[in-house]
Amino acid sequence: MLQAALKSGKAHRKGVFEVFSRTLAGGRRFGVFAGTGRLLELIKQFRFSKDEIDWLLGENIIDQSTAAWLADYKFSGDIHGYAEGEIYFPYSPVLIVEASFAEAVILETLILSVLNYDSAVASAAARMVTAAGSRPVSEMGSRRTGESSAVAAARAAYIAGFSATSNLEAGRSFGIKTMGTASHAFTLLHDSETQAFAAQLEAFGENTTFLVDTYNIEAGIENAISVAGTNLGGVRIDSGDLPIEVAKARALLDKLGAHETKITVTNDLDEFAIASLAAAPVDAYGVGTSVVTGSGVPAAGFVYKMVAFQDESGQWHEVSKQSAKKTNLGGKKQAVRSHENNTATAELISASNPKLATGDRALLVDLVIQGQIQNGLVGQAGVEAARSHHARVKAALPASAHRLTKGEPAIPTKFV
Repeated sequence: MLQAALKSGKAHRKGVFEVFSRTLAGGRRFGVFAGTGRLLELIKQFRFSKDEIDWLLGENIIDQSTAAWLADYKFSGDIHGYAEGEIYFPYSPVLIVEASFAEAVILETLILSVLNYDSAVASAAARMVTAAGSRPVSEMGSRRTGESSAVAAARAAYIAGFSATSNLEAGRSFGIKTMGTASHAFTLLHDSETQAFAAQLEAFGENTTFLVDTYNIEAGIENAISVAGTNLGGVRIDSGDLPIEVAKARALLDKLGAHETKITVTNDLDEFAIASLAAAPVDAYGVGTSVVTGSGVPAAGFVYKMVAFQDESGQWHEVSKQSAKKTNLGGKKQAVRSHENNTATAELISASNPKLATGDRALLVDLVIQGQIQNGLVGQAGVEAARSHHARVKAALPASAHRLTKGEPAIPTKFV
């Protein structure tokens, strides 16, 4: 597209591209927008090296004029969008890129790959946090996704309300609290379960968490308390019929005098499994595969569409795709969320500048201006800001938004 547009002379027309999703995948009630901070850092770094350009030329993918353009590429346009951690609905313009067609179109795959994955993870994580209520949920899914995706998933889950991650790189890069327990291999390495527990206790102290289901859960708990005493920080259960096993574990811990010892459960949890444990004496959850794969929705369904361009005379033209079931509203958008009594009631999308009514909240913020990333959006500061913003806006959703069953979006999207 870039090469053909350079040849046609239209590559330098200023355009407006928009990221949105036509539906909420999986029949969910809302989505969580995540990945902005990562994306902005990647756009800042997005360059074409000599080796890369030489390969493109050698494979006859581009010509010399396109190679020259790529050699000088650096994004210099504007990007606006929803704040990271924001709730979104069908057709919410979560990201708006304003730049020449050439500068904007070359970013399509980068933008969609980051936002589709991170938002899918954050949307799933938000449902798990809802199901867990006041109990903490930790992300433990690094072994179930790619090595780079693991860090992105930990970041997205934390923004959506997870309390910690087992991924140390996510902790190093974004300041997320890290946690973990020993695996069954550690217990099996030792000559007995008590020997394994004693080694872990010596290394980490009594606030550690023992994995007690390598052999037999009840025997494991008895061994744990015999080694560490009644001040043991916690036990983890990773198998069995969890509601039954957790109840038995709590009763045994209390019988042994370990009233403050916490019970963490893992074992292929998702939002539905977490909800089924609401009445069980669980203290914390660890979620792996489900959260890093979007709990059955591995991509948010975002698309990247041109909605306007400026011709050589300076006149703007609104454009939109008109294919059956894939239409969208042309023109640069404004987005507003209306509220009544501090509860969200509608997503208002307009190609003009709507007047804000009482309770309305404008949703678009500046992310990049003339190629410069705005302050506070990346790194640890960006993650913490996104997490706080998410908690605030999620609290303003109507009660129906928190149902785990499939249904209509929690609030309607209205074009005004």
